Amino acid sequence: MHINGHTEILPLLGYPIQGVKAPSIYNPYFAASGINALLVPMGCPPAEFAALMRSLLALQNLRGVLITMPHKVATVALLDEASIAVQVAGACNAVRRRADGRVIGDLFDGDGFVRAALRLGARLQGNSALVVGCGGVGCAIAAALAGAGVARLALFDPRSEQAEALAQRLLTHFPHLDIVTGNKDPLGHGIVVNATPLGMDPQDPLPLDVDRLVPGTFVGEVVMKTTLTPLLRAARARGCTIQFGADMLYEQIPAYLEFFGLPTTDGDRLRNLADEPAEPVA
Repeated sequence: MHINGHTEILPLLGYPIQGVKAPSIYNPYFAASGINALLVPMGCPPAEFAALMRSLLALQNLRGVLITMPHKVATVALLDEASIAVQVAGACNAVRRRADGRVIGDLFDGDGFVRAALRLGARLQGNSALVVGCGGVGCAIAAALAGAGVARLALFDPRSEQAEALAQRLLTHFPHLDIVTGNKDPLGHGIVVNATPLGMDPQDPLPLDVDRLVPGTFVGEVVMKTTLTPLLRAARARGCTIQFGADMLYEQIPAYLEFFGLPTTDGDRLRNLADEPAEPVA
């Protein structure tokens, strides 16, 4: 692409930054669509993060800032306005400055999961969902599922206080949602989500009892290091519909584009244009 004085920049802040995949997805899309914007990864140590964010937000050609680990939690304190997802998860991965100078933030991990699930035909409205893992990504997915209209939400984390705290935050925004904690039995749930790191290593134990999965259950994964995780392999063998971790990655990018006021697209086009596509494989 041709960079000039009209080019708008989207910094991606993280530490370390070498493994991020976003530039190989966003920038080919910008070039193919004639969008004069550039996503630039920037490695920022935690001690320098707040100062760098304040400096970046003063730039006139800044479209917004993308945030990755370990800065998602620290970003919340810098916001003037936070989405429900940010308030529930206590983390933020997208920031932009309004014309009036107010800094607003959102979190799109959960939105990406829900968009991918809907594209794959999952029924969310009125359904029952189990989320195993109540860390940052689990919180975001739980909030997005609640926003998508699930009627019942089961939350499980080995640290029971994590699940209980998430349940209370969700009830603040979704007071009519039926929430239970402390049980990861997938039986009776139409949607089952592994929001833990289990599955990154072949020796990892399964995050839940796959023998309790019934055919037709929608089983989603957040692990991207291994595409067909042991959980997804077992779920597919039992006749379940499965969602790869990479699906969540591609489907959250359109939500980012909308948040930043850029022309949006869909996950399929992003996959086709990506320099290094993270393709699901069987």
